[in-house]
Amino acid sequence: MKIFEEFRNRRQQVYEGLFSARSLCIAGFLMMPALLFSPNILFRVAQFLFFWFLAWLSGKKNNPLITFLIILFIVAFNLIIPYGRVLYSIGIFKITLGALVAGLQRAVTLEGLIMLSRVTIRRDLRIPGGFGELIGESFRIFALIMSRKQRITRKNFIGDIDQLMLELSGDGSETISPGQPSQVPARRTGTPGFIILVLMVLLAWLPWAFVLMEFFLPGK
Repeated sequence: MKIFEEFRNRRQQVYEGLFSARSLCIAGFLMMPALLFSPNILFRVAQFLFFWFLAWLSGKKNNPLITFLIILFIVAFNLIIPYGRVLYSIGIFKITLGALVAGLQRAVTLEGLIMLSRVTIRRDLRIPGGFGELIGESFRIFALIMSRKQRITRKNFIGDIDQLMLELSGDGSETISPGQPSQVPARRTGTPGFIILVLMVLLAWLPWAFVLMEFFLPGK
């Protein structure tokens, strides 16, 4: 509906106006280890939902059904090799606790990283140096692909991907060749933006407070 699209565009405008691309990228790198090294599956699920919420706040389009299907596929693929306590059996196929937990960990970690990248990587990201320009261009192309992936349909899967690649290679306003100056005006992160980024990083690491409490207060 038009009203929801206008609301999404408004959130995206506020998000892009608050932060610079470099500040967002740094915040993303600070939040990434909190998810990757989280020892508890419940913590990883909470962090994934938090990054999903941030993606929604930033005005990024996301299809919950596709996200759920990807998670379901990863979990189902992981169940092929059973290990741990058997929870349920269907003939020779067994659903085991170890395989289920490992599959959920891999699935929410992958989707969490995708959500985090959508929040913290923008197409106007510029990194100094030749190698930095190459990495920045890769980030920009990734951000563009993620923003346009809804245009890829099952009916014309290969054709849609081919058309998307042609658009990305030929659209000079969206992509920038390494060594050429960016046409997107640089933004600065003001005080409100820095406060929000600090809160985002702290909330991403919040589950680790419970880990530390269990480590230092094992008898409590």
